[in-house]
Amino acid sequence: MTTVVATGVFTILHPGHVLYLEEARKLGDKLIVIVARDSMVEKKKNQRFVSEKQRLAVVKALKTVDSAVLGDEEDIFKPIEEIKPDIIALGKDQDFDVEALEKGLRDRGLKAKIVRIEKYWDEGLHSSRHIIAKIKEQENASQG
Repeated sequence: MTTVVATGVFTILHPGHVLYLEEARKLGDKLIVIVARDSMVEKKKNQRFVSEKQRLAVVKALKTVDSAVLGDEEDIFKPIEEIKPDIIALGKDQDFDVEALEKGLRDRGLKAKIVRIEKYWDEGLHSSRHIIAKIKEQENASQG
């Protein structure tokens, strides 16, 4: 059985997330999603709109996802060590240094293959960042 891990924040679930997870699922027999913790989101993106428990519940509800867990507060490799996936799927626009990720895996004796998902939903509001910007734009227009 081939286990695939996909990761993400999933701030506002949109078709781009669904496509990413569907493509990741095609890489193996089982898809486990690691959802970023609130503390990591706040540190990296300086924003949090939906709590980690809510984001986790929504991701778990997707039929393409076999299981979903919260990431670790400090060590991104800890859940990977526990899951021991065969493949780690990265989204096309996920900001990961693949070489650093591969080194971190090797340092911990993990042999997961990293696959960048190239398919990308590129129409309309196709990212959480774009959706949030549009909401803020409309909010500002209605206040002005």
